Amino acid sequence: MDENKPKAPLAPSEDQAINKVTFSEKWADYKKHPFSMFLYILVILAAVITVAVLGYLLVFLLVKGIPNLKWSMFEWNYTRENVSMMPAIINTIIVTALCLLFAVPLGIGSAIYLVEYAKRGSKLVEVVRLTTETLSGIPSIIYGLFGFLMFAVSFKWGYSLLGGALTLAIMVLPVIMRTTEEALKSVPDSFREGSYGLGAGKLRTIFRIILPSAMPGILSGVILAVGRTVGETAALIYTAGTVAGVPSSIMGSGRTLAVHMYALLSEGLYTDQAYATGVVLIVLVVIINWISNRIAKKFGNKLG
Repeated sequence: MDENKPKAPLAPSEDQAINKVTFSEKWADYKKHPFSMFLYILVILAAVITVAVLGYLLVFLLVKGIPNLKWSMFEWNYTRENVSMMPAIINTIIVTALCLLFAVPLGIGSAIYLVEYAKRGSKLVEVVRLTTETLSGIPSIIYGLFGFLMFAVSFKWGYSLLGGALTLAIMVLPVIMRTTEEALKSVPDSFREGSYGLGAGKLRTIFRIILPSAMPGILSGVILAVGRTVGETAALIYTAGTVAGVPSSIMGSGRTLAVHMYALLSEGLYTDQAYATGVVLIVLVVIINWISNRIAKKFGNKLG
């Protein structure tokens, strides 16, 4: 009998039998170790609670917000009658774009230095990582006060979209740095060695081999940064202001969509419109995440 002859694929019934045996073995192992069973139940329970809470919030907001959506809320100018959110949507896009313009190059560049250029085990690297982790845990209101004192008072910009964008860039910079660093570490060293073996330099290897391979992970960090930027209120109230209109320049004051929703709720007169604004905010975040995921998949397909 030829040993090199490939084995025939298992029939569906045989494959299912193997899966059943595997599951039964796991179940028997859980019975022998009750603590493992307890942890398994806790993990499943945590996942169910998380999904249930998220689903409840989404359903509650959609039920409250969709019936209150009106075309008048998308008019160009804000008035007390239409309570238009269109200026806030435009300001949100401007602030998010400016924030990413400053944060993404700095975050990715810092991560490239830490992974590709800095010596492994260096004390400088440890200090930078400790600093970024500390900055990630600072409340957003502290960033707002810092941005107010730095950009509005010291730079004498007043309330401005640029000051708000710079404050948010400082706030999301640690997230982009850490996720990019982990994405670069996940690229196998064989990619680097192969590129160097073919005669490519350090810089060419980074931009043509390493960064494209790590792009899905980098985009994950950017998505997290965008989500935090779009939903931020405390940091922007002190830096960008709450003017319900589109400024003539980035040095003017304007409210974002999240600040607009907060202002409507705090006034107590436009609660229904605030729920409708929340629906639009969720849709905007979903669209941004969908676009980012599509870009990540394209990079993945090219690498595959």
